[in-house]
Amino acid sequence: MNALLALIFAIVLALPAQAMPDLVILVRHAERAAEPAADPGLTPAGEQRALALAQALAGTRVDAILTTQFRRTRDTAAPLARAQGVQPQAIEARRGAAAEHVQAVADAVRGQAGTVLVVGHSNTVPAILAALGGPRLPEICETSFHHIFLLRPGAGWMQLGYGAPGVAPAAGCL
Repeated sequence: MNALLALIFAIVLALPAQAMPDLVILVRHAERAAEPAADPGLTPAGEQRALALAQALAGTRVDAILTTQFRRTRDTAAPLARAQGVQPQAIEARRGAAAEHVQAVADAVRGQAGTVLVVGHSNTVPAILAALGGPRLPEICETSFHHIFLLRPGAGWMQLGYGAPGVAPAAGCL
């Protein structure tokens, strides 16, 4: 019996540990245009915020970037992706399937190493943060685009702002 336990223990030790990034950076997409309604890009202010994100993270090597398939998340990540030579990976988001999307993003993050940037939406960024071991926060206000959340898995988190100052939050959201 001891030989069997020793064999099982040796096999478990030989299994690769699940990769976890050193740092996860989460942001909501920048300010979006009104048109086209189905998949708007960024406003001029949003384009400036996307550039501000790239500037804020210029001294940080980002190894992976996760977005949704929507233009506003891809456009928010684009300046940083270009500057760092990283090809963003889109994780599909569907209406009515936020929980599934959050799980898919969390799983994709857990499969990365180094530093990962996640560009999501007002209702998904706080949920992804929580799914990765961070705190449970309210959703991000529809008028709020300046939050950046830094999560060091197993070590802690912090919330900062970047780019132009945000609008004062409404009750019940960030």
